[in-house]
Amino acid sequence: MTVQEQFERRPRAWLYQMLIILIVMAALVWSSSAIQINETESDGATVALRIINGIFHPDAKLLFDLSRQGVLYLLLETICIAFLGTVVGAILSIPLSFLSATNIVPRPIALIGRFLIMAIRTVPVFVYGLMLIMVTGPGPFAGLLTMSLCSIGMLSKMFIETIEDLDKRILESLAAAGCTTFQKIRYGILPQLFPSFASTIIYRFDMNLRDATVLGLVGAGGIGAPLIFAMSSYRWNEVGAILTGLVILVLIVEFFSNRIRNKLARGL
Repeated sequence: MTVQEQFERRPRAWLYQMLIILIVMAALVWSSSAIQINETESDGATVALRIINGIFHPDAKLLFDLSRQGVLYLLLETICIAFLGTVVGAILSIPLSFLSATNIVPRPIALIGRFLIMAIRTVPVFVYGLMLIMVTGPGPFAGLLTMSLCSIGMLSKMFIETIEDLDKRILESLAAAGCTTFQKIRYGILPQLFPSFASTIIYRFDMNLRDATVLGLVGAGGIGAPLIFAMSSYRWNEVGAILTGLVILVLIVEFFSNRIRNKLARGL
């Protein structure tokens, strides 16, 4: 059969494509009927200029205030929530990861551990925050528990991949040399796992620092609540002060975390 004959006998899918396009267009037209446009009292450009002016003219008094309502204290609270949440999550993730690695434990036990990790990772950070606030009340402790749970999901998954990539030949060599179990762990397992584990934990800390900022919106401590209150009250100078502090904090943490990860990657 020639190419021309095969081309002429090709399936005629244009009808189905046109039908799908019509269905999508009908759905868009139907959904657009629910959109309501309300008139605002002021022009949008004016509001945008006010926001930009406030952000670029931050409230210096709030930015350098050393009280519990100042930006510096709130940033310190945010970074403590992220750091402690990462540490607690990492400590809990290590044994869970070993119990979920198929090259360490039998497959049925590993599957149970993986199912637990998957269940933890399924719940969004906001849902954890709202649930834990109901238990512990609003405050930094709820944020710390939320960061810990969210860290377990990601760290455990990354740790499992590292554990399953272990070079068993090193352990066999140590066993042939007459090393004890503790010596095999000390000289055979930990040197392989430590750089990857540390890099993953640092990366998770970066993520927790941003998540801890957002968690304040639901009352879990940190700088998120003052930020949303300032935005709701149209106090754009205070918004500018808070955002300035956040940007500086993130840049500092990013600088040091990148240097540490580079040293770990190069074995320094």
